[in-house]
Amino acid sequence: MNRRYIRWFILLLVIAAAGVIIWYLTRPDPVQVLVKPVDRGIVERTVANTRAGTVKACRRAKLSPSIGGQIAKLPIREGDTVKRGNLLVEIWNQDLTAEVRLTVSEAAAARARARAACLNADVAQRESNRIVNLRKTGATSEERADKAVTEAKALRANCEAAKASALMSEARIGVAEATLARTRLIAPFNGVVAEINGELSEYVTPSPLGIATPPVVDLIDNTCFYVTAPIDEVDVPNIEPGMTARVSLDAFGDRRFAGKIRRIAPYVLDREKQARTVDVEVEFTIPTDIRKMLAGYSADVEIILDVRENTLRIPTEAVLEGNRVFVYLPDNKVIRERTFKSGISNWYYTEVISGLNPDQRVVVNVDRAGIKDGAKAVLSQEAP
Repeated sequence: MNRRYIRWFILLLVIAAAGVIIWYLTRPDPVQVLVKPVDRGIVERTVANTRAGTVKACRRAKLSPSIGGQIAKLPIREGDTVKRGNLLVEIWNQDLTAEVRLTVSEAAAARARARAACLNADVAQRESNRIVNLRKTGATSEERADKAVTEAKALRANCEAAKASALMSEARIGVAEATLARTRLIAPFNGVVAEINGELSEYVTPSPLGIATPPVVDLIDNTCFYVTAPIDEVDVPNIEPGMTARVSLDAFGDRRFAGKIRRIAPYVLDREKQARTVDVEVEFTIPTDIRKMLAGYSADVEIILDVRENTLRIPTEAVLEGNRVFVYLPDNKVIRERTFKSGISNWYYTEVISGLNPDQRVVVNVDRAGIKDGAKAVLSQEAP
């Protein structure tokens, strides 16, 4: 009888040992987790552009002569730096230059004729005064006195007419010079020549009404830049001019540039279906930041709406829908799901109002397979 009990006991031990071995061999491996501490710091509420923004120059002019003609002078090259007033392009204008010289000569002749007419008028006026005085003494006839007075008035009128003719000649000089100036393309501001469409002896024409043609010279002011970026219409009511912003450019990697809102467009763009946006302009607040800036760079804008300093926060990547997070418990090496009350947030951090403590650590690789409430876990650096 004792032997039978012993055999059953041994059998049970064998079964139990086999079960333990099977469980040990088939038990799931602890999931590897990356954790970040619940700490204190700055949390900002921000909005960003929906599509890539663009760096633009504060002044950019696409210039062409106001009249057509053959390019006679082209003293610039693409990439040249020019000053305001420098000649950029000149159309053949020898006929107009000759016309200016002609009008100048005509104006000089008109001035000389006016001086001569006025001198004659002065002589006639003095003679008239002398004869009028003689008439008072009876030394001459009344008829002669009237004739002298009338002749003096006529010559004075000739003087005034000659002066008016001289003024007309002077005005013709202005007209001729203005016509000549239309053949010269002058830099309206300091800048750099971005593009030239034309060569010496080529014929250029101004754009016909309603038909855009390439400009002869594209001039960019490289001393002032700003960023224009499309912001979703639902975010725009929270934005005001003067707000702080950060600008990032693909050309500068992870570097961030300080900026502020300078203008919000007064209308909504609906160029894409179900994507209505408003253009927001951001200016750079540190002048030295634009030294290596180029118009046309792609840019992203992050506008700061609210800031909380020294507040409890966790990485935003750790937050699941419904304000849920997984907390790592080092004593038991398991992860537990927790719900917390959140405040403001951005791409990097989410503010914690309640539900989490500063000594806790939250899981950030929440998309890893096997992460669930109660799962055994091991920190990545501790994994075998």
